[in-house]
Amino acid sequence: MPRSLLFALLSLVSFFAVSDVTSADDVKQDVKSVTYDDHIAAIFKRHCLQCHGESKQEAGLSLATFAAATKGSSGGAVMVAGRSSSSRLFQAITAEDPAERMPPENDPLPKEQIAMIKTWIDTGLKQNAGSAATPARTLTFVPSSIGKTDGPPPIPEKLPSIERKVTKRPFPVLALASSPRAPLIAVGTYERVDFLDPATRELIGSLPFPEGEPQVLAFSRSGAVLLAAGGRPVQNGSVVLFDVKSGKRLAEIGNETDTVLAADLSPDERFVAIGGSGRVVKIFSTANGSLLHTLVKHTDWVTAMAYSPDGKLLASADRVGNIHLWDATSGGVVLPLSEHKGAVRALAWRSDSQILASCGEDGLVVWWEISKGWPAMTRADAHPPIRPAGVFGRIPNGVLDAAFGPKGELVTCGRDQTVRIWGTDGNALKTFRVTSDSSQNATSSGVRVLPLQVILTSDGSTAVAGDSAGQIHSWPSQ
Repeated sequence: MPRSLLFALLSLVSFFAVSDVTSADDVKQDVKSVTYDDHIAAIFKRHCLQCHGESKQEAGLSLATFAAATKGSSGGAVMVAGRSSSSRLFQAITAEDPAERMPPENDPLPKEQIAMIKTWIDTGLKQNAGSAATPARTLTFVPSSIGKTDGPPPIPEKLPSIERKVTKRPFPVLALASSPRAPLIAVGTYERVDFLDPATRELIGSLPFPEGEPQVLAFSRSGAVLLAAGGRPVQNGSVVLFDVKSGKRLAEIGNETDTVLAADLSPDERFVAIGGSGRVVKIFSTANGSLLHTLVKHTDWVTAMAYSPDGKLLASADRVGNIHLWDATSGGVVLPLSEHKGAVRALAWRSDSQILASCGEDGLVVWWEISKGWPAMTRADAHPPIRPAGVFGRIPNGVLDAAFGPKGELVTCGRDQTVRIWGTDGNALKTFRVTSDSSQNATSSGVRVLPLQVILTSDGSTAVAGDSAGQIHSWPSQ
């Protein structure tokens, strides 16, 4: 949680103590009777309105009325109906770290008061005894497509038309994914996800993503489920699971205070791992959205995340070059991988789970031999830029994305405006160039277009890249 918002939330109960406000004993006979008007408003009025009332609203949060309290702060809702574990207010009053726990510089809230707040949230944030509970946001998700590869591959079927937001300037392709079973790719754009045919780049259908900007897209192993993660910077972040064929939302997971930068769905579809500016890795249950593990090792923003295909390991990377391997089930630390000296932009597993590829802003592409914990191959300056005439000094030399193909080949893209395919021996096989001239959205002033995302289709026949001008490019790779 960002410290500025945390300190604002801390003031909510800065004077909380055992008092004569309504206790949990008054409602223990019927937990569903906990309401804002009858129980919670008294707590807020006694301890919180000096900072979050009608005259003053720190962090844009007012608790003076039920409507204002459930609306939340300038950073979004602080309580999620039916999900106390995902509510920032409840997380703050139950934090184990005294530096983060409310009330600040004081003992934890009495257990009965914590229980009352938990009950109010989990039973639907009721305003009064006569009002209906607010429906829980989490959707029921039961993994039903695990490893299913029989029958026709999942393809979107007659998805409803959605409003296509128009931005003042082209929105870059920040997320791109290829179905593992079908000639289908998913492309992230502002407040939506588009399904395209990779060969023709024709639109098949779209999914709404009102959460904001998709930062990550990933198909399940069966190709039946699509993970979309992202949000709005310094406002909100979450993960949505979609049914590929119908476009139906299957689950909504996480309630972050900043956009989700890295995420992945476990091969058995039971877990979602996310990361971002909070510098921690969070693992959630897809069944009920509950937070299962919080993994603390990274010292900067978490920028990449990937489960191994066999489901045994989770790899995560950050903005200063750290890579960590975790036990995918328990969340225990397995191994650190140290080679990068700059931000790691992508992690990709080979289909046999024996090799993990990483790439970063330091210009490195590394093939890690997981059984030994060290690089099997390393390519320095994998995408060396061409120095323009008259330009001096250091030229940015970053590798921006990487993905494995079905035969163990690796595709990467970089700041040299190229897409490159590497063989299993680490040698470059093909190179494709993305230029301003090839982008319909390039300006007449010659804006430099960069390939930001790259994939290989399920059969390995086509390389696809999304660029900083919002365009999709494809080339035959075989």
